[in-house]
Amino acid sequence: MRDFNYYAPTEVVFGKKSEEQVAALVKKYGGTKVLVHYGGKSAVRSGLLDKICSLLQEGGVPFVTLGGVVPNPRLSLVHEGIGLCRREGVDFILAVGGGSVIDSGKAIAMGVANADEEVWNYYIGEAQLTKALPVASVLTIPAAGSEMSEATVITNEDGDMKIGFSSSLLRPKFAIMNPERTMSLPPYQTAAGVTDMMLHIFERYFTKDDDMELTAALAEATLRTIKTAVFDVLKNPNDYRQRAQIMWGGSVAHWGLLGMGQQEDWATHQLEHELSAMFDVTHGAGLAAVWPSWARYVMKENLRRFVRFAVNVMDVPNDYTDPEATAEKGIEAMECFYRAIGMPTNIKELIGRDITDEEIGEMVRKCSRDGKRTPGGLKVLQPEDMEAIYKMARG
Repeated sequence: MRDFNYYAPTEVVFGKKSEEQVAALVKKYGGTKVLVHYGGKSAVRSGLLDKICSLLQEGGVPFVTLGGVVPNPRLSLVHEGIGLCRREGVDFILAVGGGSVIDSGKAIAMGVANADEEVWNYYIGEAQLTKALPVASVLTIPAAGSEMSEATVITNEDGDMKIGFSSSLLRPKFAIMNPERTMSLPPYQTAAGVTDMMLHIFERYFTKDDDMELTAALAEATLRTIKTAVFDVLKNPNDYRQRAQIMWGGSVAHWGLLGMGQQEDWATHQLEHELSAMFDVTHGAGLAAVWPSWARYVMKENLRRFVRFAVNVMDVPNDYTDPEATAEKGIEAMECFYRAIGMPTNIKELIGRDITDEEIGEMVRKCSRDGKRTPGGLKVLQPEDMEAIYKMARG
């Protein structure tokens, strides 16, 4: 078992009408003027944005607003937000939305607190973060887990580069989670969100380390719970009980608990980031398109873990005489699950056409940072490995 530090400072306020505590929470964590950051669709359509603004006003908390966040959030809007916050004297970022909104809010928090540094430099490793404005969220889309994590991912339109950055300074101060606020999500968005949170677990679960039994068992229990809940929610979008399982599951998947004592991987996320950057696809759907090929490519690196997944999560009978066959059936079962919830299992299904060799070459170049980066923990991926996985995932 590996040594680890565990830090999860976010205060979670979970349940019906939990958003009504927003003004008191902002004050509790030192906010005196707030940027209310949002996307512009579900938060507006549902009336939640107006509700939050009214609650802040009633609570005596001044605020300004900035909408327009899109999936795969853009650096240009981050720059706009940084400028707005500096002009208005904002000292607290409140993201109302899903992971894209929270990630954009975190980037703004970094940029506002560091006037002499271009915020993109943190993402490309050319600057060290030492301070950031406090961030918090009112979650509307359970998926990314950004409401409790230290991570943020931003897309730079100049070069179509999608890169993540992590710092404990970006852990949100609080996360307001009302499962009722997720009942209007379209089925595809619900399914893509569940896929994203399951992949957050996979990136920690599929590891060379086999001796952290408690962490592995917690991961399996979370995966089983989410997998069951999504079918109930797709049948009945107003199922509060199962919406709550999914909403909490997204946070549990990504705040760090399920990786304790193990080496993490994150290669599938890095491979998918290039798909999102090039084709602007939904992140969860992109993960579903890539993961089966990655799994087949690397499963022999720890065949026992893939067998355990097949048996304990996907209910595959264990063929003790042929572990590789059991592992393969587990991957096949996961592909069946993706199809059942409306997710793709290859790139052709994802983008609606064949991907070219030239496009694969460009994704490999960017994913490897021109051969300077080798992502992965279970198996470290060289550029030729990335190319092989993309080609396997063509469809």
